[in-house]
Amino acid sequence: MKNKSFIKNKLKLALFAPAICFSLMLTSCEKETVELDPFDRLTEASAFTTPERVELAVAGVYDAAQSGFYAGGAVRGYPFGAAHVEQGDMRGEDMLNLEAFYAITYGSTYNAASANNVYQFETLYSVINKANIVIEGVEKAVKDGLITAEVGNAYLGEVRMLRALSNHELLVHFARPYNHTPDASHPGVPIRTIPVNTPARVEEASQQGRNTVKEGYTAILADLDYAEQNLPETRAAGAKISRATKGAAIALKSRVKLHMQDWAGVIAEGDKLISGDEEFTSPIGGYALTASPNGMWGSAASSNTESIFSFMNTSNDNASVNGSLGQMYNANTGGRALVAISPIIWNATFWPAEDIRRENTVKTARAIFTNKYRDAQTQTDWSPIVRYAEVLLNVAEAESRLGNSDRALDLLNAVRGRATDEVYSGLSGDALTQAIVNERRIEFLGEGIRWKDIHRLAKEGKFGPAGIPAKVPSSSNHIPQYEAGTGKAVDTSAIPFIPYEDFRFIWPIPVSEISSNPVLAAQQNPGY
Repeated sequence: MKNKSFIKNKLKLALFAPAICFSLMLTSCEKETVELDPFDRLTEASAFTTPERVELAVAGVYDAAQSGFYAGGAVRGYPFGAAHVEQGDMRGEDMLNLEAFYAITYGSTYNAASANNVYQFETLYSVINKANIVIEGVEKAVKDGLITAEVGNAYLGEVRMLRALSNHELLVHFARPYNHTPDASHPGVPIRTIPVNTPARVEEASQQGRNTVKEGYTAILADLDYAEQNLPETRAAGAKISRATKGAAIALKSRVKLHMQDWAGVIAEGDKLISGDEEFTSPIGGYALTASPNGMWGSAASSNTESIFSFMNTSNDNASVNGSLGQMYNANTGGRALVAISPIIWNATFWPAEDIRRENTVKTARAIFTNKYRDAQTQTDWSPIVRYAEVLLNVAEAESRLGNSDRALDLLNAVRGRATDEVYSGLSGDALTQAIVNERRIEFLGEGIRWKDIHRLAKEGKFGPAGIPAKVPSSSNHIPQYEAGTGKAVDTSAIPFIPYEDFRFIWPIPVSEISSNPVLAAQQNPGY
């Protein structure tokens, strides 16, 4: 089936029984039960009756990941069409909230009913539930001879990768990091592997509590291992980026093992995608850094060598004027420009003033904005998940942690050197690790990765803030605060640092969940 049919014309996998919802969400249930047999949807009963419909059911899981429902059935890019970027950036300090839109996340004033964290939780579990429904349906389709085992296993690889991605996103927002306890035995999130699609399963789900963080990571790696074994190395045209591949599963494993501080594991996974000594390329998928650090944005998002996995947005399927990356981050014509680059990172001395990544920005009378997301008019900017630069920097950090400074420097400078002549030499130990973490802040600015790094590093407290960082408050004119690479300090007293031990470091389980699950109600994150 053509990629256009698979992605652009995705049919939603409708859960049509009124009581059937993964996280028992009334609002989401209402949205999905308005029509029992709408023309553009597949009901669960009909989704696995032909090979074509099986593939469309798989596409429905991508759809749930790219455009899950917000309040009142609105679409704002939850969880991965845009919101993971916006929420990940607003929890950090390197992007600047300018209006009330993200004030709750930015100021850490969320609670168990605040919208951004609630809908991230609910839509992530919607992805997981739809993945579980498709897994059960595909397994039956293979058993019935409707599709071959090879085709079925590839479909299972896709949805298991999406399930793993969703579970990890949940863990970095709703649970303490892997190293919070020596054996990661502290509370994680519920790991669901059975679809909630019958009254009996609804009842079972309403009694399930939290798994440990270790159990969560074990489940994530099992899904990604399966995906690696069964997904193709590449796909045609834009599908090589917008649809799961072997390389995407491996890249995500390198990220997951970085969060686990499994340095040898990071290197083992990353090395599957790295060949060469100074100019690195991947033997799987043909990934390579683009010549320019700005070479994977705009119209190039679907056809560059660096993007490993992204979610496609189109003019008729996007996060809307109230959520799209082009609207929120873009200061050009039509953009709402609600999120700018913070003077904190702009002024950092580790970011050279002549670094050409600074050119991919837009300066207004109020602030400086990233130009990674350029289409405010039709909102077609793809939502990045993982790039080749991240794989290189993941391995660089792991090599540095293990004392392998020469290779760590080579990998670090491969990323940095395409943007500035001020590459590093002679670094080792903690200084080298710090340089790598700093480079991540520059390279992935505006891509939602900053919170993931804060989350995994905060307990250690050596290479970044040991908690939620202090932030620059919104004002009518930030321009005087920007001085590229000078180290100029800015006032963050209005939004001060919050230590790691504070309850606000992680988000609460939503009231919509704990009100229907007494087990989870007793396991709410402390302080909420």
